[in-house]
Amino acid sequence: MRTIRIAALACAVLAADMATAIEAGAQSPNISGFGRANRTPGGEEKKPQYVPPTKQTEKIFPLDSTWTAVSINGKPFAGGDRPSFIIDKQYRARGYGGCNTFAATAFPLRDQHLAVGPLALTKKPCDKGLAATEQAFFVALRTAAQWDLVGSQLVLKSPNGELRFDRAL
Repeated sequence: MRTIRIAALACAVLAADMATAIEAGAQSPNISGFGRANRTPGGEEKKPQYVPPTKQTEKIFPLDSTWTAVSINGKPFAGGDRPSFIIDKQYRARGYGGCNTFAATAFPLRDQHLAVGPLALTKKPCDKGLAATEQAFFVALRTAAQWDLVGSQLVLKSPNGELRFDRAL
């Protein structure tokens, strides 16, 4: 009988210690029960809100469109013979520089990059002012690294300048 009383007393002490520990855990911010971190004070579970990643839509280079130059580095092209070009579906660029015609391969790449191969040019004699403008156009076109459609204009950016084009009708 004595062993039963000792066992009952030990169980009572153990139960009292557990009740105290549970109450302390419920009041202590350090000790959290299962799922307690995701609950609001009212007891409802809060779910993290899903925010989809923002991905910029990839622009598609306008192949088979003729573009007429508007400006180079902010300076407008003067006269009626403005440079122009087209890139066809076989990625062949061809056009007019203001005096001479040209042909090259041109590949629109991912992230609006552009790779233009070496230019094949005619060699017509031009006056010095037009030849300098044409040369600047060819260098900017050949080194074009990026393109963008801004409004209705095509913009080619390179370390040697920025070319702006309007779509020809």
